[in-house]
Amino acid sequence: MTKNTLSKITLLLLLIVAASCKSKKLVEVSRPTKDTATVVPNNKAEKLADIRSRQSTFNTFSGKAKTKLDINGNDNDCTLNIRVSRDQKIWVSITAIAGLEVARALITPDSIQVINRFQSIYLSKPFSYIHRFAGRQISFKTLQALLVGNAIDGLLNQDALLTPDGSNTVITGNLQGMVYKLLLGPDMKATQTNLANEAAGQTLEVANRVFIQADNRIVPSQIDIASAVPGNKVLVNLRYTQVEFDRVLEYPFSIPKSYEPAN
Repeated sequence: MTKNTLSKITLLLLLIVAASCKSKKLVEVSRPTKDTATVVPNNKAEKLADIRSRQSTFNTFSGKAKTKLDINGNDNDCTLNIRVSRDQKIWVSITAIAGLEVARALITPDSIQVINRFQSIYLSKPFSYIHRFAGRQISFKTLQALLVGNAIDGLLNQDALLTPDGSNTVITGNLQGMVYKLLLGPDMKATQTNLANEAAGQTLEVANRVFIQADNRIVPSQIDIASAVPGNKVLVNLRYTQVEFDRVLEYPFSIPKSYEPAN
């Protein structure tokens, strides 16, 4: 075998290995234009149960998203690596240009911790700290639902009003002083979520756009979130490039001893 032939074979093998190591391509899917359920629920309780059953269920979720993050007009383009252990923790690594990690966060139902590698500072607060940037109705499970494109479970309550809108379903009601409107497609997946408390100056708007199939689940690949409370406005545009469910995940988080608490 000549040296030139060996080089070509080696290059071919490298290309094959490189191709096999690439992440699975996200496949865009067309959502149905009408409800395909074989049994149509008759009453509200059954309808709500049907909606819950058609949300994405999982033990773990991981996603990589190109993200535009705007906090009070200060916007940055970054990449979020997100890992979720259902009902237990949300881990986020924020990377900037050249893949350098600039921050890492660990959120639990009780707390939020953030390390800022760029400034060598950290934040350790109870979960309620998030309410500075979003309404007090936002819970850990709310964040979890938004990251995977699920309907917020608290909006699916017996006092809600369910109204057909063509092939869609509109759910309206009041959640702890927040008036809400949830738009569901024929597949009962959340398309638009709006919450507002005009008296308190609080709003949350979420739009799920472009749906994909990942591990036999239909989820949005584009999620736009706009939150406003007095003194703070946050815009987040997530564009998932990788999505996986029920993989074994790690959630490494530690605060370096040299880091100072944030003011």
